Parts: sequence; C-alpha cells; structure tokens
Amino acid sequence: MVRQTEIAGWVRRLAVAGLVAAACSQGMAQTLPPPRADAPAETLPTPRRIPSATVAQPTLTLDGLIQLGLERNPRLAQAAFSIDTARGRALQAGLYPNPTVNVTGDELGDRQGPGGIWTAPYVSQEIVTGGKLRLSRAAANREVDQATLALMTQRYTLLSNVRQAYFEVLTLQRRVEILTDLVKLADASVEQTRKLLEAKRGTRLDLVQLEVEAERLRTELEATERELPAAFKRLAAAVGVPSLPHAQLVGTLDLPLPDYDLERVQQFVLSEHPEVRSAQIGIERARLLAERARKEPIPNVTVGAGYVRQNQNRSGDWTIGVSVPIPVWNRNQGNIMATQAQVGEAVQEVGRVKNELTDRLAGAFRDYAAARRRADRYRTAILPRAQEAYELSRKAYAGGVFEYLRVLEAQRAVAQANLEYVRALGEAWKAAAAISGLTLEDHWPPAPHVPSAEPRKEP
Repeated sequence: MVRQTEIAGWVRRLAVAGLVAAACSQGMAQTLPPPRADAPAETLPTPRRIPSATVAQPTLTLDGLIQLGLERNPRLAQAAFSIDTARGRALQAGLYPNPTVNVTGDELGDRQGPGGIWTAPYVSQEIVTGGKLRLSRAAANREVDQATLALMTQRYTLLSNVRQAYFEVLTLQRRVEILTDLVKLADASVEQTRKLLEAKRGTRLDLVQLEVEAERLRTELEATERELPAAFKRLAAAVGVPSLPHAQLVGTLDLPLPDYDLERVQQFVLSEHPEVRSAQIGIERARLLAERARKEPIPNVTVGAGYVRQNQNRSGDWTIGVSVPIPVWNRNQGNIMATQAQVGEAVQEVGRVKNELTDRLAGAFRDYAAARRRADRYRTAILPRAQEAYELSRKAYAGGVFEYLRVLEAQRAVAQANLEYVRALGEAWKAAAAISGLTLEDHWPPAPHVPSAEPRKEP
C-alpha cells in the first residue's frame, strides 16, 4: 500500500528524473544529444531529492493545542461558572424563610398610662407546607445536572473544533510543501528547456507549455499560502486563544483512519450524548416544577408569639397568633397550566435534540465516508497507476519513442494525484474529527495499532 511519505518522495524524485533526463546539468544542456532508439532506461541519471525550504520556528502538536484549549477557552470557563450559579440557586431554593421580629407600641399618649402598651418582641415564623421547599430544591438540582452536562457538551465541542481546525491547517501545510517543490522543479524545467531551445535542441511549444505550467503551480502555491494564516486564526479561535502566535504544526495525515459504523455510532450518540441526557433531565425538572405549582395553593401557616407590657396597670402579658391565607381567588391556576405545558415542551425537546444530533452525525458520516473512499482510491489505484505511467513514459523517452513533454505530462499527473490525495485525507480527518466529538472520544486519533475508534460511555 502506497503511503503518503513515499508519495511525497515520488513527486520530488520523479520530477527531478524528468529534468535530469533532459539535461544532467547546465553544462550538459548545450551538448545533450537526442535520445537513441536503443538507449536503455538504465542510462538515465539517478533522481535526487530537492529539499523543501524550511525555517526554524516554534511547533505545536494536537495534544498541546487541546490542553491549551481546556485551560484557557472562555466557553469552558463560562460553563464552569454556570454550574456554580446553578448550585447557588439550588441552595437558595431549599432555604427556609427567616423569622420576623416585630416591636409595636400602642396607646402611647393615654393619660391613664403614658407609657402605653408595648409588644416587644413579637416573633413570627412562616411554616412552609406541602413539601414546597423540597420540590423547589429538587427542580433546582436538575438545573445543576443540566449545567454539568452543558460543560461536558462544551468540552467535546472544543475537542472536535480544535481537531478539525488542526487538520485543516496540517493539510494546507502539506500542500504548501508539495507545491513549493513542484514550483522549483517547474522553474528548473523552464530554464533547462530554454537552454535547449537556444541550442536548437528544443521547441518553442515545449517552452511555452512549461512556462504556463510553472505559472499555474506558482498561482496555486500563492493561493494556498494565503489560506494558511486564516486557517491558523480559525485554529486559534477554536482553541480560545486568538493571540496564539503562528507556529508550524507537528503531525501527519498518514495515520490509519478510524472505522465508524453508522448504526452503532448513532445508537451510542442518541443514548449517551450529553445534549440528549440534558433534555431527558429537563423532563424530570419540568415535572417537578409542575408538581411544585400544584402544591402552591396549599397555604403556608404563619405562627407568632410575643410579650406585651401594659404600662397602665404595670402588668405583663403574652400574645400568640396564627395566620393562614385562604386560596379563594388565586389558586395558582395559571402557573399550573403553564408548567403542564412545559412538561410537553420538555418531552418534545428530547425528540428535537435527537433529530438534530442525527442530522449532524449523518452529515459528518457522509463527508467522512466519501473523503475516505476517495483517499483509498488514490492510495490504492490512482497513485500507483500514475507512477506506472510515469515510469513507462520515462523508459519510452530514453528509448527515443516519446517526446520529453510526454514525460512531463506523466510527472504532472503524479503530482496532481498526490495533491488530490492530500486534500482527500484532510477532508476525511476533518469529518472524522466531527464524529469524534459526537462519540465523546478523549484520546483521538487512535494509536496506529488500534484498528478502530469505538464510542465509549463516559463514567
């Protein structure tokens, strides 16, 4: 099976072989004889690899980017604060009402008792009935659960987004490397062909066609180089650090792609994804709130007691009181109706979330299956045949059967196939990264010895 690193070497070596077949060096360009019909292929010079221009710069790995995102992404920080907010509300929802202390004075201007009548203190306490506090706290605790699941959702969304952006940048880096080498080779071909034309051993048509090809490759290289900074900015935004300095990504596209079974993955996602679990908890919360609304008409009882000092006759007394609101006009009818409707909304929310996740999974799986199929075809069929065509044209040129232009055409076919192979691999990895977020995969991509990435249930 042809691997990407071998393919990259092919592109460089095969292109140089075509050039050297035309002229081994600038000194030979003026004296290169036309190929003989009986010249064997072995007489061609040995190809050499032209190294890519590299500049020492900081590097980043996928694991490092993910760790940075987990530490500094503001979305995760917001989700964590939301949990604390929900916990505070749950604590508050179950707290008992505070007692009330009153001090009152009556008949303060009475001539018989200038000191009046004082009730000090009068302490009252509202007694909550019907289990209202228990239900309120239980419903608020469901909000805590939902906030925790929202944090989990944000975490795996972060992992998925960073992985997708990482492979987008990595693909562009790889294309820049390939195109840089091809532009160098194309320029060298133009220069050698120009020397052959000056020596009247080439044709103007060959030179013009090579110049067009060189400009086409240069244009594609420049376009790809301009895409790279924007792609890196998207990666920085996915990590959550917009000021992340540009750096070379370390990694390879030539890893075994994970095997996903759509039916199994869908079953896992629709049962274990935190968005589904949050929606299911939402049903419990809505039912608790509905029960809480039905308990609201049960009146709370307020009891009180106090000491009364009567200054007229200089005596002390005690007073007690009990008050109960009578639910005659307001029996919480509107809130009961609203909470019952909210239960229905919560039930439908589960279906909506499952539909949305199914749509997202189907789209990612469609892109993944198509890109992986293209990559497999390029690796197993197109690239080997393009290589074979180049070898045959090379031998035919050495034997005097083909023109040099035919060799260059075969060389370009290999290069173009390699570029498309890299593009297909990049698209496959981006789609697989989207699936990995839905399947809650922490350790991804799988190690080379792992045959597949199985969905795992979080403990």
